Amino acid sequence: MASPPREGKKKEIYKYVAPWTVFALNWSMRMDKRWRLAIGSFIEDYTNKVQIVQLDEDRGELMHRATFDHPYPTTKVIWIPDPATHYPDLLATSGDYLRLWRVDSNGQVHPECMLNNNRNSEFCAPLTSFDWNETDPNIVGTSSIDTTCTIWGLETGQVLGKVTGSVRTQLIAHDKEVHDIAFTKLGGGRDVFASVGADGSVRLFDLRNLEHSTILYEDHKQLPLMRLSWNKQDPNYLATFAMESSEVIILDVRVPSVPVSRLCNHRAPVNGIAWAPHSSCHICTAGE
Repeated sequence: MASPPREGKKKEIYKYVAPWTVFALNWSMRMDKRWRLAIGSFIEDYTNKVQIVQLDEDRGELMHRATFDHPYPTTKVIWIPDPATHYPDLLATSGDYLRLWRVDSNGQVHPECMLNNNRNSEFCAPLTSFDWNETDPNIVGTSSIDTTCTIWGLETGQVLGKVTGSVRTQLIAHDKEVHDIAFTKLGGGRDVFASVGADGSVRLFDLRNLEHSTILYEDHKQLPLMRLSWNKQDPNYLATFAMESSEVIILDVRVPSVPVSRLCNHRAPVNGIAWAPHSSCHICTAGE
């Protein structure tokens, strides 16, 4: 007797090869756009690219959906944090400026707006990173090499009208370049964020009281800190790492200055960190 046909086993690993070096990527949160990624190029030229890639579940392959030009490499790309699809389908990128892009119902990408707070029209201070507030998607924070962080207020509620943005506040966050910024769910999730910079410090800010900030950590060698990431389940914890360091530092905001833990398993410099979305005890780190 012939055995019944077996259902095709799904892949455990899906692979997409971009036509250039990938420098930035981000998952879309929208429930109606499952398994969708935005990826940014690193091309040593003015014109760079951003691609949208999505898993075709029937074919079992990651498929190219759209490509658009971007001035300079994207230092970061983020889809609007909108799982319930209350807002337009937006993508933000940072580089020379903060830019918003809209994906229409046909999957085509259109520039929505460019946000620029540089008072000197001749030169711009490149943005090193940014973060889109998950509690209130009308708030975006950017970090810059000019030592500042800028908090933008967006008007994203218009399904048909153009999305616009205005500066809520700009502050000198560090003594040197700011390398990263990230909002936390502490204090309700709208107002509290941290930044790291070339001065080797992690600083905590509250938009409700910007006269004061808290230095959570200072690198004892004054090495530049490159990235930070907040714990998704327990907002008291965050992680950071220094330039050319193989060590990841875990901090507790309740005990400033003293690391809770130092993760030393890498044999070469760390390049990225991300906490697990489902667990307060797991973190993923990437190194050279």
